[in-house]
Amino acid sequence: MDDGITILLAFVSGFVVAQVSKLVGALIKNKGKMSGKEVVYWLFRSGGMPSGHSASFIAAATACGWIRGFTSVECVILICMSVIIIYDAVNVRYAVGEHGKLLNEIAVSDNNVKTKPQKLVEGHTLPQAAVGILLGLVVGTLAYYLYGLVSVA
Repeated sequence: MDDGITILLAFVSGFVVAQVSKLVGALIKNKGKMSGKEVVYWLFRSGGMPSGHSASFIAAATACGWIRGFTSVECVILICMSVIIIYDAVNVRYAVGEHGKLLNEIAVSDNNVKTKPQKLVEGHTLPQAAVGILLGLVVGTLAYYLYGLVSVA
């Protein structure tokens, strides 16, 4: 398999595993009772445990590191991008989500029919990002070995 495809599959796998983990957590919390709409919500929601941003970019960087070397230009670029994206998810997007919650509370308490609550886009806490990073390291390493086996066969 082409190295670029392996890195792309690591990225996608990291995101899918993180999002499915959110769904599994919600299913456990709700004792398996969820509507189809709720399942879709948990598969595609932003924020929460673990961070899909962290898992996907760290998985790609890890797979790239195993393939090209952890000091290669490609891997260093992915690591730099990962740091920026994780920083943004933990700080900027998290703050925006908190502000959105407050604005929605004001909209509801205001009883103004013109002011409607807005859709929230949540960020991540540091523990959520940390679990996403660990998940990404595991997924990226597995992707390197599993997808590498496909190219040998």
